[in-house]
Amino acid sequence: MQKYAMFMFSVLLVAALLVACAPPTPVAPEKVRVALILPSTIDDLAWSQSMYEGVKAVQAELGEDRMEVTVTENLWNPVDAAAAIRDFAEQGYHLIIAHGAQYQNSLFEIAPDFPDTSFAYGTSFKTGDNIFAYDPQAQEGGYLLGIIAGMMTKTNKIGVVGPVEAGDAVKYNYGFVQGVASVNPDAEVSVTYTGSFGDTAGAGEMAKTHMDNGADFLTGTAQQAVGAIQAAKERGVPWLGSDMDQSVVWPDTVMAAQVYNWKEVVRRMVDARVEGKKGGEHLSLSFANGRLSLHFNDRFNIPADVKAKVETTLQAIKDGSLVVPLPSE
Repeated sequence: MQKYAMFMFSVLLVAALLVACAPPTPVAPEKVRVALILPSTIDDLAWSQSMYEGVKAVQAELGEDRMEVTVTENLWNPVDAAAAIRDFAEQGYHLIIAHGAQYQNSLFEIAPDFPDTSFAYGTSFKTGDNIFAYDPQAQEGGYLLGIIAGMMTKTNKIGVVGPVEAGDAVKYNYGFVQGVASVNPDAEVSVTYTGSFGDTAGAGEMAKTHMDNGADFLTGTAQQAVGAIQAAKERGVPWLGSDMDQSVVWPDTVMAAQVYNWKEVVRRMVDARVEGKKGGEHLSLSFANGRLSLHFNDRFNIPADVKAKVETTLQAIKDGSLVVPLPSE
């Protein structure tokens, strides 16, 4: 009996030592407070809404008792956004997401004043000690959607309605043009820019101009895209979308879409804080890491050979055997 007691004492002593020597398990704060600053609205069916839905998906996963979300919309102006960013930081928010590359300078000016606060923005790759940057590889989905347009066009004329010639819009457009050329070098792709992310009327007029010139497929990005999609709907021309799946609103117009999975990006930033990292990470969205996805609209009869070509190319992008280059590369 005495030997048994001594044995049990030894076992308990070893267990206690192992627990004492084990690295501490990260413990999440009682509630993480997230502020989201958007250049447009939470229902823009594009850039802002896709991020908003990603943030809300993380909140639903963690529970409202563990994650507080505050949203400020329509802060196109970086000066106004900067005031909001500083105000949220002063209120003690843990993570402030300024959803636009135009906010970069403001973040890098403000972040040093609040070292315990995490900041995030994109599209970009430049990070800081407490700044995350996120960066959709939009050229990948652009390439795949370009294959659809290139293989299905009857007029060999395709229109791209671009916003500002910057960020993921340029990446998407560059990938799209390459995708068309890979399957149909005779097709003419006209890429134009309104000079604004939110000029819905201008985007609609630009889409009409493309169609007047014979375009039988249209695509484009940013908040302004809704104007172009509506114009495409009125003439029965298919639209190929990005940022989110707009076929939920235009089921007879949006044939396919590249979708940004912001939930995984936001969750990574929340988890990083639990690990003690307040920033310093460049978070890429790609098909390989599952943060990009391609959605087909089943209402459209996309030929089997077109789908097969897209799927084969998608696998090549995922495994790295196909890299869609960018202009700087």
